[in-house]
Parts: sequence; C-alpha cells; structure tokens
Amino acid sequence: MNALSSPANDAALDALIVGAGFSGLYLLYRLRVRGFRVRLFEASSGLGGVWQSNRYPGARVDSHVPNYEFSMEEVWRDWNWTERFPGSEELRRYFDHVDEALALRADIALNTRVTAARFDDTQALWRIETDRGEPVLARFFLPCTGFASKPYVPSTLETDRFEGVAHHTAAWPLDGPSFAGRRVGVIGTGASGVQIVQEAAKDAAHLTVFQRSPVTALPMQQRKLAEADQHEAKKDYVEVFRRRNTPPGSFYDIDRPEKGAMDVSDEARREVFEAAWQKGGFHFWVGTFNDILMSETSNRTAYDFWRDKTRARLRDQRVADLLAPTKPPYPFGTKRPSLEQDYYEAFNQDNVALIDLHTEPIIEITPSGVRTSARDCDLDILVLATGFDANTGGLTQIDIRNAVGNSLGDHWSDGVQTHLGFAVAGFPNMLFLYGPQSPTAFCNGPTCAELQGDWVVSCLEHLRANGFTRIEATVEAADRWTAHLDDLAAGTLLSRADSWYMAANIPGKKRQLLNYPRTDAYLELINASAAHGYSGFALS
Repeated sequence: MNALSSPANDAALDALIVGAGFSGLYLLYRLRVRGFRVRLFEASSGLGGVWQSNRYPGARVDSHVPNYEFSMEEVWRDWNWTERFPGSEELRRYFDHVDEALALRADIALNTRVTAARFDDTQALWRIETDRGEPVLARFFLPCTGFASKPYVPSTLETDRFEGVAHHTAAWPLDGPSFAGRRVGVIGTGASGVQIVQEAAKDAAHLTVFQRSPVTALPMQQRKLAEADQHEAKKDYVEVFRRRNTPPGSFYDIDRPEKGAMDVSDEARREVFEAAWQKGGFHFWVGTFNDILMSETSNRTAYDFWRDKTRARLRDQRVADLLAPTKPPYPFGTKRPSLEQDYYEAFNQDNVALIDLHTEPIIEITPSGVRTSARDCDLDILVLATGFDANTGGLTQIDIRNAVGNSLGDHWSDGVQTHLGFAVAGFPNMLFLYGPQSPTAFCNGPTCAELQGDWVVSCLEHLRANGFTRIEATVEAADRWTAHLDDLAAGTLLSRADSWYMAANIPGKKRQLLNYPRTDAYLELINASAAHGYSGFALS
C-alpha cells in the first residue's frame, strides 16, 4: 500500500493536477515516475495549456527555443523546430510529440473542467468536482492553471449589441474570421494585440488600433531553423539545459549583467544596448545592465535607446509621439515588453489608424462598431486584446474552499498571500505552480515548470517517506513572504507602472507585486526551506 494511502481512502488519488500546460505535464511525468497515483484534468480538447486557447492569427511564443521546451532528452532528441520563436500551431504539435515521447495521455482526462474543490479535514483529502460527473478524491490538489488562463474584458466593452464578429484573443475559434478586405478594430496593444495587428495590417481593408498605453515592443529577430543545424546544436543540449536550469536560470544564453548602466561610458553603453538589440528577444530587457529596473537614471538610458530606434521606423510625427513618446509613459521593462517583427511599420500604411484612448476614450460598443468621444468607427471584426485576470484568475475561477468553507477568492479579497508562491495558509495539501508570488512571468515557462515541479515532487516524496499526510503554509510564513514581495517592489521601479505584474489591470484587485522578480534568489529561498524540513510549513 502506498504510504500516502490508508484503508479509509484507498480509492483516493495521491494527487490531482489541473492544467495540461508545461507545469501540469511536467508534474504528471515526474510524479508518475516516482510511483504516485496521479491524474491530470484539462478543460480543453488537447495538451499545451494557453496554446490550446491562443489560436488567434499571429499567436507566437516570446521565448526562443531551445529555452522554450522541456529539458528531457527523450523529448528533445527527436523533435526539431522550424522557427526560433515558434507559432501556436507548431507548439500544439510539440505538445502532441511530448505526449508520444512520455506516454502521458493515459493519465489525462481532456474536456474535463474542474469547477470546485473542497478540503475534507477529517480525512485530509480534497474532493474535486468537474463538469463531467462524479467527484474525485485526492490527497494533494495541484492546480497548474498558469498566469494567463482567465481572459479579461472590461465591463465597458460588452459586445452583445455588435452585429459584426467579435472575439477575445484567448477565445479565438478554430474557424476564426479572415481579415482580408474587412474593417478590423483591435482594442489593446499588449502581446496579443501586437501580434494580431501585424497580421491584420497585411490584408484588412482598414485597421483601427485602440491604444491605452504604448507598448515598448522589442525586435523579435525571428529566423527559420534548419534541421541539420539543430542536429548539430543538440550535441550541446545537455549542457544547454543544465545552464538554463541552474541559477540564475530561465535563459541559458542571456547572461546576468554585472555592471550598472552608468558604470560605463556613453559609447560603451550604446554598444551593449546595440548588441542586445541585434540578438533580439528579451536580451535588451534583461541582458544589458544590472540596474535597469532599479535606477531611474539607468532605466531612462534604456528607454531613450528604445525610443530612438523605434521612432526611426515611423514616418508620421503624431503617430511616433503616441507609439514611442519622447518621455517614458512608465519605466522601461516594468510592463512586460512584447516582441514584434513589423509592428511599427504597420502604422506607416494608409489602411492603419491609431486612436489614443487617453484623449479619445471609448464610449460604447455599438451595433456597427466602436463609438469614441470623437467619432464612430464602423467595423466588421472587433478583436478584444484586453488581457487576462493574470496570476490569480486561473485559481479563483475554480470554487476552491477550505475545510470550514472559506473560498480562496474571499481569502484573497484584501490581497494575495502565499508562502513561497506555492501554498496558502488555511488551505492544506494544495500546492500550485506558475502562480502568484513566484517568478512566473519573470521566468521562462518551461524552466519554471521544471524548477518548481522538482521542488513539489521532492516535497511530496519527503512527506511520503516520513509518514506525513498533510502540509500547510503557516500564517506567519505567508505574512513574511507577502511583506518580502512588498519590499522587493519598493526597491525596484516595478511599482511605478500600472501593470498586471502589480495586479493593477483588474478593477478591485489590491495593487501589489504578484511576480517574484529574481529567479536565482527565489530558488535559493525555496531550496533553503526544503533543506530545513520545509520551514514555513506545518507537516503532520
């Protein structure tokens, strides 16, 4: 009999995982190898998490391969990418390959949405309910819902009256509309907005982009990948993934800078910025100087370089002032930079218009399109690129309740509190990955899935080996961790932007830093907890 089982709960699983993205699949793989009885429930019809729902034209990852893939040789050995930054269709094929390589599907229930979970204190078990029927009992409840699984649409943008086609980017249908010859409106200029604007601008009769805040989009520097070149590169993959998963982790080829921007001459600084710019991806965001997110002076040098590079690509002065203002609208990098290929060139086209929502706010969605304070924009297709209830929304959309019936949503109504971004005081035996108060959006997804997943697997093995059936974060530890993140926010420029990092994009959410900004420091802290018998947790 499994050490986590007893005659009273022999029918219960050791663990139930929610979500078939990188984190959920990695946990399933590792726990199954370790002999745990584990199942995974996924609401969609396939594997891949956000890559099942993000099917809008132009959807593409912003972390380059081989960073953005699993490190297990049985997965990468027989897989080759076609592009440095793969698109969503290729990523869905990749997850099918992961399933073939690891034979995961036997323990996955697709089209199964977890609707509720409640902890039974007498048996120390979670009772998990789905939209498919009978509840499931599990010792441990492991949500891996990610930070971007609950789309957000402001209440002012209800599309019920609109007579054209309207979709949120995260709910794009398989047979989504063609932009060719149509009048298209895109509300929002985050990552999905940037990507869909690039596609719509190619063949829409007219494209109207509604911008609230300018995005500091960086050059993707996309390129095709040859199979022969990847075969050669795989000779070093063991070392590549070792470096990626070793502190500071996240990206194997973006070294942590050791100098501040003002520690070098103006010429040397420009050389560093230019080299990072040419490498593309996130190199310019995190691979230049070590004080870009801490020093306002250093940060301004990065913004000015970005601004000048961007304005040089724009023909119209008014458009340039809106897309790349002379003065930064927020400190550079305090909102996640999107990656682009020809986003700015799109605004040089006669069929593309830009509306600034600060000076010309949207009044309502009408049957024929969008009404602003200054005009009516007639549209055939309306795209809502309005983002997500990030970090917490994927968890709180499930009715998760503790033994006395308190919901997780109510527990977090005055602000998120966790210990180490893994657990919540008062909610025993629930451990989540890639969620609030862990590195999440500051960490490459597959890297975080493996590093956090290894910690959770080791934790459950420790409980099993020592006869423990229950783990719970202490109130004191959760208070300290939340205060620690508040201190981190105060010591950086992150709090100076109204971003989803700061929970500032959702009305009613407490404004607080929800992502841990230093992967290396985070790893040291979670490993120290494990080394001290999982300090900050009560085991019983």
